[in-house]
Amino acid sequence: MGKRYFCDYCDRSFQDNLHNRKKHLNGVQHLRAKRVWYDLFRDAAAILQEEQTKKPCRKFLQTGQCDFGSNCRFSHMTEQDLEKLSAQVQGEKRLKELQREGADIPPGTIEDWLDKRAQRLSAAQSSSALPEKPAPFQYPLGWPPVQELPPSLQAPPPGGWPVPPNLQWG
Repeated sequence: MGKRYFCDYCDRSFQDNLHNRKKHLNGVQHLRAKRVWYDLFRDAAAILQEEQTKKPCRKFLQTGQCDFGSNCRFSHMTEQDLEKLSAQVQGEKRLKELQREGADIPPGTIEDWLDKRAQRLSAAQSSSALPEKPAPFQYPLGWPPVQELPPSLQAPPPGGWPVPPNLQWG
């Protein structure tokens, strides 16, 4: 069979040789998949600027779907989406300005978040009249599913398998 090349962008594999790899890496589907992957990590300000210059996609506004998907040259963002994105960009700008000014911004850690969460939960439980005890986990009825095994894999019955009369020792 030989070596196989797996493309993480396209989530597919093929026989690895110079011709196949070159053909795949220059293919339209690979280039689109690669662009979609890198678009996931773009800066919010760049996305906002690009989306504001685009006209809204009529097909997406009417039906909620567009045949072109992420390759559409029109914007699929609503006014609310653009407002949220704008607020995110403003927040990032403020954070960068504070860091430039030398303000001491403590980095958020998981431990801090867990402490705040524990305080919120304890405050919520103390304010409720009846403290709720979490229910123990139980599997749903019929779990795990019983699967009938083929006769060749079944365990022998308690006395052993019955021996057919034509194979008995005589």
